Amino acid sequence: MPPAAPSSPQAARTILVEALIRTGEEDRDAFRTVYRLTSAKLFGICLRICEDRQGAEDVLHDVYLTIWHRAGAYQPGRASPISWLATIARNRAIDWRRRHGRARTAPVEAADAMPDPAAAQDEALIADEQRARLHDCLETIEARQRGAIRSAFFGGLTYAELAAAQAVPLGTMKSWVRRGLLALRGCLDGE
Repeated sequence: MPPAAPSSPQAARTILVEALIRTGEEDRDAFRTVYRLTSAKLFGICLRICEDRQGAEDVLHDVYLTIWHRAGAYQPGRASPISWLATIARNRAIDWRRRHGRARTAPVEAADAMPDPAAAQDEALIADEQRARLHDCLETIEARQRGAIRSAFFGGLTYAELAAAQAVPLGTMKSWVRRGLLALRGCLDGE
């Protein structure tokens, strides 16, 4: 029987950090906890980017293999656990889309395709806290950087797609995103 849901976003984050650290030590029970706390969110990211349910399921499998092998490299002081995990999922999904030659089409409503639309309480608490912090910090950075970050990380667009949409060189787009992420990180670390 899984443990009771954490009572606060901070408690949920602490549980996830501890589970990731123990997963890095090859603790299978901790890995199950990481999966239980994050699979719905990471599947949503994969589905939104892949725009193909079977592809998203395959990518999610690859994501958790990567987490199992790389959890030892996770550093709690550098990134929130869900951000670290979401980055892995996003990168794997974009790689899948590139391999399969999929062009961006209409957005998929990931929530409609979720296996269990009722998110677990601990996942909802973590998501609410992080969404509010991220939104507040996003508003503090330059508009073009903010737009590029939103399109890349929330919309699943690649740097090349962003550069084409904004009619700027690829290097310029990468610089905008990088500077924006540095500013965002500074804001998030400042709290």
